[in-house]
Amino acid sequence: MPQSTDSRYITIAIHTYEKAVALRSLLESEGIEVTLADVNLEHLSAASGIRVRIHESDLPQALRIIENHEVFTQSDNCDDSTNSHYILVAVDFNDNTVNTVRVAASIAARHKASLTLLNSYIDPYIGGDSIQLTDSLTYDIVDAEARQQISKSAKQMMDKLARDIREEMKRGTIEAVKFTTDVVEGVPEDAIGSYAKDRPPLLTVMGTRGVDKKEKEMIGSVAAEVLDGSRYPAIAIPETFDIENINLMSRVMLFCNADREDIAAMDRFVKLFPDAKAKVTMVVLPSRRRWLDSNRSKNISAFTEYFKQNYPHLTFDSVSVETSNATDEITKLHDKSSFDLIIVPCKKKINILSRIFNPSLVHKIIFHADIPILVIPV
Repeated sequence: MPQSTDSRYITIAIHTYEKAVALRSLLESEGIEVTLADVNLEHLSAASGIRVRIHESDLPQALRIIENHEVFTQSDNCDDSTNSHYILVAVDFNDNTVNTVRVAASIAARHKASLTLLNSYIDPYIGGDSIQLTDSLTYDIVDAEARQQISKSAKQMMDKLARDIREEMKRGTIEAVKFTTDVVEGVPEDAIGSYAKDRPPLLTVMGTRGVDKKEKEMIGSVAAEVLDGSRYPAIAIPETFDIENINLMSRVMLFCNADREDIAAMDRFVKLFPDAKAKVTMVVLPSRRRWLDSNRSKNISAFTEYFKQNYPHLTFDSVSVETSNATDEITKLHDKSSFDLIIVPCKKKINILSRIFNPSLVHKIIFHADIPILVIPV
């Protein structure tokens, strides 16, 4: 009777005894059964080569682990604070979290960067009745135990997420890249901003809900706040987004004013997504300095020509819109062209009163579009 594929052993590598044992330990730690052949147990030094053998059905998974051994031999929580070449991923353990990590890992693999998964939790007792406005902050033992439980629960969920991601990487459904995890206390948008300030990331990646859920549950404000105030490039990924589009996008919308900052934004986009061969639609917004609008057509033509010369792998066109009708214009353009990404250059932070009474373009877009939004500070 022919031997079944599941029970058939194949040789995956031939190493010295020390290296063979190390490889066996690595694969077994990831749940793969391993045997060593041709071992002279009495005279190990005399062995010319040790065969590392596994079930044939485990071959694809074993190859992914071997090819990315640094990912699977490094602790999830190792100290990687000296490495700034990383992508920061804000996670909250909802249904979209794994897809957000999948997108971030796909980008990280292109840049040979690592990931840091960051979760922040809010202490419900801070700002509650347990705070006394005296010279010292007092709280009872029950409150202290509750705080510890909240922190413990967040860390447990992060540990589970890390295990799930490692399994996805072994199966090949998530790009195998190094990643670390961190759990901090604080309001999410503040925690993300502080973390990025202390350790500047290549990119910050966040997930958002679908439009229907945003409007119904008011989900998405954290992402909007982070995008509005980020000092570094940040991207929001909606839960309906198809992962296959992130590196090979074909249609991109760039909001611009036809000035020098737009050149910086386009340059940063090209560096983040060098494989993209997209058609870029420049959505030109009216300038606050109205006297500049008289030269707008000339400026747009000049910028379009500059982009064509410097980014020959991209194509460009332009359209002008009114800021007051931006969301309607975005909807019409998207219905016509099905954009894969919206780029919003962030030129300066506006004051808190302006943000309350005149929500930014980022806020408007994030609540009305199921399209990834990339904000680039310039």
